[in-house]
Amino acid sequence: MLVVVTREAGRNDELREWLPNGATVAEVPLTETIYRALDEVERDLVAASATGRFPVLALTSARSRDYVAAARRVCTDDVEVWTVGPTTRAAVEAAGSRVVAEAPSAGELGARISRGPVLVLGARVMREELTAALAARAIAVSTVTCYETVARTLDGSARATLARADAVVVGAPSAWRVARDAVSPSTWVVVPGPTTAAVVRAEHDRVLVGWRADVGRRLGELVADERAARGRE
Repeated sequence: MLVVVTREAGRNDELREWLPNGATVAEVPLTETIYRALDEVERDLVAASATGRFPVLALTSARSRDYVAAARRVCTDDVEVWTVGPTTRAAVEAAGSRVVAEAPSAGELGARISRGPVLVLGARVMREELTAALAARAIAVSTVTCYETVARTLDGSARATLARADAVVVGAPSAWRVARDAVSPSTWVVVPGPTTAAVVRAEHDRVLVGWRADVGRRLGELVADERAARGRE
């Protein structure tokens, strides 16, 4: 079976660990991350903290990990650090900060945070679930941009690889928007959590949720069963 992993070059090793045994893995990066200079982010952090320090720090992506130390300088000494998903949590803890808790989606994270003001580190364009959930409970929130994710232009070879894949691993709605026109309706799309799953399911029927070993085994079973069924036709 052919599985296409779509994160940026160098970021796919952890995905390979849970993919089905014997799978052929191809890399087709769908997006590129442009990081802001640290001094620019530091200036924005100082401006955001003009009215006081933050007791809560939230991160929606592992891409913000290199800015955590700077962010903590505008937070209280006992700041609570919250993350979306285990990948982000692992990245933040590897950078030296203890994470109080994680949630599977930005909306759930916003629903679980109970105090503020909250400092959010993230992309230039972020989905609104987190800030909306906080605002609905009158919890003040400030967002600071750390990076921007831009779409890559797929050449004919990349589109052909996506088209013949048995499964495509997609990490975010922005990545799906790049791939969707090239992915066959019969292909399984594997996503990390409910936020990306909801976006993909609006346009594609075959979705598996979770980047872990049991999902990899299930993917292998599904593809094997389908190939066996085709062989009996």
